[in-house]
Amino acid sequence: MNNASKQKVAQPDPKSSIAQNKRARFDYFIEEKLEAGLALQGWEVKSLRAGKAQITEGYVLIKDGEAFLIGAHVTPLRTVSTHIVADPTRTRKLLLNRRELDRLVGAVERKGHTIVPLELYWKQGKVKLAIGVAKGKQAHDKRHTEKDRDWQREKSRLLRKR
Repeated sequence: MNNASKQKVAQPDPKSSIAQNKRARFDYFIEEKLEAGLALQGWEVKSLRAGKAQITEGYVLIKDGEAFLIGAHVTPLRTVSTHIVADPTRTRKLLLNRRELDRLVGAVERKGHTIVPLELYWKQGKVKLAIGVAKGKQAHDKRHTEKDRDWQREKSRLLRKR
């Protein structure tokens, strides 16, 4: 074997992001994170490869012992087959095991907790959704978060000027 065959080939980022929900981190305290698979149709996977997704308006609902992503928008590509009616905001089933679902049900039943989608990304060629068990922030909490973010930004500016 020669040295040319041993060279490493540049690999794509193993966790490349498709869409993020920055609004969820602003509106909620994220207490626990989980990773879930998504049951998708073929045209949705093609659209996600093109980066045509938005999860800001989405939320997770648990019904009859199953979890569903509702309100997430996957824009269909123009090249979708004519025999398929593409619904961009259809309800998508989340693929979680029973133990994870039971933990989510227990968390949602507590007062003030909800499940929000945080990030949509690729992992080993499959689409994954990071979901978080969250508790809503009040107005003063949001102001505090903004103040911290502004201070971090100002601090980094001051350090750069040095």
